[in-house]
Amino acid sequence: MGNSNSPTKIHLQRDPVFAPLVQSLRLEPLDTSSDVYFRLLRAIVFQQLSGKAASTIFGRFQSLFPEGYPDPERLLKLTVPDLRLVGLSNQKAQYVQNVATYFLEKDLVRQDWSRLPDEEIQEQLVAIKGVGEWTVQMILIFSLGRKDILPLGDLAIRQSIQQLYQLQGTSRELHQQMLKVAEKWRPYRSVASRYLWTWKDAQAVGQKGGANT
Repeated sequence: MGNSNSPTKIHLQRDPVFAPLVQSLRLEPLDTSSDVYFRLLRAIVFQQLSGKAASTIFGRFQSLFPEGYPDPERLLKLTVPDLRLVGLSNQKAQYVQNVATYFLEKDLVRQDWSRLPDEEIQEQLVAIKGVGEWTVQMILIFSLGRKDILPLGDLAIRQSIQQLYQLQGTSRELHQQMLKVAEKWRPYRSVASRYLWTWKDAQAVGQKGGANT
């Protein structure tokens, strides 16, 4: 994404409302080296927690395993009380073990996810209790580098689109308007979403800085 003349940037800048974001913001490179199993466990631990608290708990969780890797068989040998001792809630303890069970039963630990279409990955992973559509979309975008995912279930994405394009209406009307706006970004809706998150974060930093002056 560093090349200002990349096909992705050229395409997204055809939308005059979106073009200033592409021109002014820089996206951080994606780390697609971690496996889907590991990223799912991390996503579950991070749900509904601040980044610092989640990082602390996930670090304690990793410390339960040799070399910090939560091998599914080892994970299933732990009890829920074991997992609660490192800071996981009862529900999250069950959810991470659900992931381990599913990956073992379906023999997915060494699955080559790059060969599967987005829809098939989503269908497989949402079958795990505790893994929702948003979580899978984050895996698709940030772990697998899929370029055309639109996570409209994400509050920051919805707020950003509504603000940028000055949309109004009922919840259903807004949803339809957002889908229409995002059609302009195909086949790079994941990349557009990353710009929206970056823009939203920059706004938050600006507001915080203004409040401190």
